[in-house]
Amino acid sequence: MGFARTCAVALVGVEGVVVEVQADLEPGVAAFTLVGLPDKSLTESKDRVRAAVVNSGSAWPQKKLTVGLSPASVPKGGSGFDLAVACAVLGAAERIDPRVLSDIVMIGELGLDGRVRPVRGVLPAVLAAADAGYEQVVVPECAAAEASLVPGISVLGVRSLRQLIAVLTDEPVPEEDPDEQGRPDPLMAGLRMPGTGAATGMHSMGAAQHDHDLADVVGQHSARTAVEVAAAGGHHLFLEGPPGAGKTMLAERLPAILPRLTKGESLEVTAVHSVAGLLPPGKPLVDIAPYCAPHHSATMQALVGGGQGIARPGAVSLAHRGVLFLDETPEFGSQALDALRQPLEAGHVVIARSAGVVRFPARFLMVLAANPCPCGRFSQRDDLCECPPSMIRRYQARLSGPLLDRVDLRVEVDRVTRSELTERGARGESTDTVADRVRAARERAAARLADTPWRTNSEVPGRELRSRWYASLGAMDEAERSLERGALTARGLDRVLRVAWTVADLVGHDRPGATDVALALQLRTGVPRGVPMAIGALS
Repeated sequence: MGFARTCAVALVGVEGVVVEVQADLEPGVAAFTLVGLPDKSLTESKDRVRAAVVNSGSAWPQKKLTVGLSPASVPKGGSGFDLAVACAVLGAAERIDPRVLSDIVMIGELGLDGRVRPVRGVLPAVLAAADAGYEQVVVPECAAAEASLVPGISVLGVRSLRQLIAVLTDEPVPEEDPDEQGRPDPLMAGLRMPGTGAATGMHSMGAAQHDHDLADVVGQHSARTAVEVAAAGGHHLFLEGPPGAGKTMLAERLPAILPRLTKGESLEVTAVHSVAGLLPPGKPLVDIAPYCAPHHSATMQALVGGGQGIARPGAVSLAHRGVLFLDETPEFGSQALDALRQPLEAGHVVIARSAGVVRFPARFLMVLAANPCPCGRFSQRDDLCECPPSMIRRYQARLSGPLLDRVDLRVEVDRVTRSELTERGARGESTDTVADRVRAARERAAARLADTPWRTNSEVPGRELRSRWYASLGAMDEAERSLERGALTARGLDRVLRVAWTVADLVGHDRPGATDVALALQLRTGVPRGVPMAIGALS
């Protein structure tokens, strides 16, 4: 009787569980049984593994073979167990020394010819292996760079099962024939999920965000200030205005003024994008803020995550540590929009399914864009709109009050005038200039919040703001009067104080003064307060 074991990783969302893959050979009629709560794709690994072993030059054992995946109570799915199953079988058949396999974690899919193909979720799988105390992992060669992002773990990248057998048995490692030049590597297809990427607006690199400059936006001084404040404090933003006024241009330029991700944030974002199949080949680490702009026909599952079986990350998780832009927000389903309330407050989303409960990170900066009415021409300054008042009310009511109450900044984007559009030499500040101010403001906030679990002003609870980081004496009087009149809710008052702290960080004040709070109130309510709408004018 032969027995061998090695390890693989089962992913539940972006969290991994190390699974022991055991192979047992007994005398009897040749058969292959796979147990341990596998799904359909994992059950099919029996045929893939058998063909890969034979085509790699090794003999398939003609005995009763049982492969167990332990713990058996954890649901397991995907093709990433193929490599571990093949090596466990070869260890039980004594083609490989079983003692060599016991402390190695193996992740990869096998082709019928024995080549090792990449799978989604390599980074979270290796993180789970490192957390469990394992020091060696075997991954597909093209995913080795992604796996190497985890410190303190030895990564072996292999291109075929033959190469792995040779390494484990101290035999000469065979060379694999290179693919034809000029053609895409077929092995890289396993790193991407069909139907995702730039076409859906769910991609990690943004809409060519570094090719856009904030100086390209004509006019819109209030909206530019709101974008800067949103980036500096991580505040959610609502842009309302007619078509063609520049709402989408502002949203697309927002990721470029956000600070680059820290190492820890990069690993969080990369893990989510790896599980979703959006990690671009050749760039294993996402180190800039993601930008996600789903179409308004997106369902609730597409926004917050879900799907059949084990839930997949949605747009709110793909935008983790970045920007979620919802253009034409009133056209989204009301149920889908209201599902955003919980992740906006908690910074994560929990999805319960029959296959298990999944938790995805979802701390993002949300930008909403909407027309003022169905025709888009409604304004307090003119009467170009032809929509009946009842239609305008119904259109604006599609955005619920509880959702808008969670948005810190609300700005009306005006039409661009002819003089603004044709005037020469009147460009606004560039992306680099604004990004420098945002970076300095983030550093001030981080220094103030150094001994706390928060890093941006938008994350600080209201009770902490009122008890530890309060504004200057008398600065909040006008905001408190707005609360008494019903113009602000208690949550809204806390958000005004958060925005005031961000404004103070941008202009270099030790604590918010009356001018900082007045600008925060104007950005929150849209009511003019007689303060300059440019950060430079407040310095």
